[in-house]
Amino acid sequence: MRTTAKLGAAALAAATALVLTACGGSTGSGSAAPAASVSVDGQDSAQGTVLDTPFTKPDLVLTDNHGKPFDLTRQTAGKPMLLYFGYTHCPDVCPTTMSDIALAKSKLPKAEQDELRVVFVSSDPVRDTPARLNAWLGAMDKSFIGLTGTFSTIQAAARSVGVGISAPVKEKDGSYTVDHGAEVLGFWPKDDKAHVLFMSGTTAADFGHTLPKIIRSQNP
Repeated sequence: MRTTAKLGAAALAAATALVLTACGGSTGSGSAAPAASVSVDGQDSAQGTVLDTPFTKPDLVLTDNHGKPFDLTRQTAGKPMLLYFGYTHCPDVCPTTMSDIALAKSKLPKAEQDELRVVFVSSDPVRDTPARLNAWLGAMDKSFIGLTGTFSTIQAAARSVGVGISAPVKEKDGSYTVDHGAEVLGFWPKDDKAHVLFMSGTTAADFGHTLPKIIRSQNP
């Protein structure tokens, strides 16, 4: 069995700095230069890193992919949840991460699939309209929840769980640079807190190993 490292506040800050991914050159078509690959020295985090100080779920109300208000704390209370901050025009990290989660989720027993909430919060909310989120996420898993709203609100929520995101920058050539953390946070249903951190590069098999334990509020 793989040993899962515990991550303290200082180490988490270092990890967050390492996984801030610059997705440059993103256009409406989604073509762009590759995002930076990231790793954390000394951390074996492929199947999730256990947080020694769990994060409280962000108190966040945004608009979901169906155009309705979504209260994250209230509407996911008592449910296992994966939380990711990214954007739909991302050329590589975001679609790969969400596709891997979708594949891992599809292999769970149906009862566990029905319990799990997967929430994608846009770091590019101007371009990520509810309709755009619904089409993009729906191609992977129609149960995935997409959220959009004001950037300042989203950035504050991301920072509250140790994820760094920066406002999108439109370049002179019309492309966009969007910096965002590549972490996925796993919340236990028992206390609605994030106990597990997945870094960029986590595979579908790695997610699949850990998801049943998150659903049962157990460490990997």
